[in-house]
Amino acid sequence: MPRPLVTVIGAGNVGATTAQRIAEAGLADVILVDIVEGLPQGKALDLAEAAPVVGHDMRITGTNEYADTAGSDVIVVTSGLARQPGMSRDDLMTKNAGIVRSVVKQAVAHSPEAILIIVTNPLDAMCHVALEASGFPPSRVIGMAGILDSARFRSFIAQELGVSVTSTNAFVLGGHGDTMVPLPRYSTVGGVPITELLSAERIAALVDRTRNGGAEVVALLKTGSAFYAPAASVAQMVDAIINDRGTILPCAALLNGEFGVTGLFVGVPVKLGRKGIERIVEIELSDEERKAFDHSTDAVRELVATLARLAS
Repeated sequence: MPRPLVTVIGAGNVGATTAQRIAEAGLADVILVDIVEGLPQGKALDLAEAAPVVGHDMRITGTNEYADTAGSDVIVVTSGLARQPGMSRDDLMTKNAGIVRSVVKQAVAHSPEAILIIVTNPLDAMCHVALEASGFPPSRVIGMAGILDSARFRSFIAQELGVSVTSTNAFVLGGHGDTMVPLPRYSTVGGVPITELLSAERIAALVDRTRNGGAEVVALLKTGSAFYAPAASVAQMVDAIINDRGTILPCAALLNGEFGVTGLFVGVPVKLGRKGIERIVEIELSDEERKAFDHSTDAVRELVATLARLAS
């Protein structure tokens, strides 16, 4: 029986590190694709030469041709421009929309049964572009955001309390940006809500840092943006899909009435398995949480409307 195959589009930091994590976890063979000649081939060769040391037998191939990706089970889209200090959101969105539209059309032509994982920013808007470009059902177009945002929240909680990150759980809903909605009431340490362990002031500080987690990394790096944590988050999604785990993870999904939202990609808890999104899990929100969630979805709606206007 052939091994699962994952195509990673974009051989930059996020794409190459994603390929590394997928292969080294033994999840699937990986095809790394990029428009730059030699870049995916060189990185794939380097990763393949690490395999004997790491101890895995996954095949990692680099290519500039989408025909080489035929029959992929999962397609991960990381290609696009990284967010740069001072770059307007509209400029980033317009340029990345064109890139995402092009690469998705080329990739799905060779893998019509694949599941799409979108990583390119601005994430929520790019999911809409990928859905339209692919013609796939919404269950097979998923945005990676909530896992990353939740991981950031979890790491900050663990640092604050001096506990293992493995003892922490957190949920972050809404759009992938500074309007995201970390939910302290649903965030726990050893099963105990952090609202029982931290003051309201400290929780507010951690929530604020989570919302600005990506920008904090960008500001420190000066050039480029985060890639280790995003790649780990994608690998967790690939694991849930390839191994049909039915894992509940926060992902950007197209809502159809859930949480009172229709026709918009928003970060919510989903059950992720071999068919992609198998179920959207609705949770009860307090009045304050609902207000924050509605504010976040309004920001996503405005982003999508801006993209439509810029494209017309």
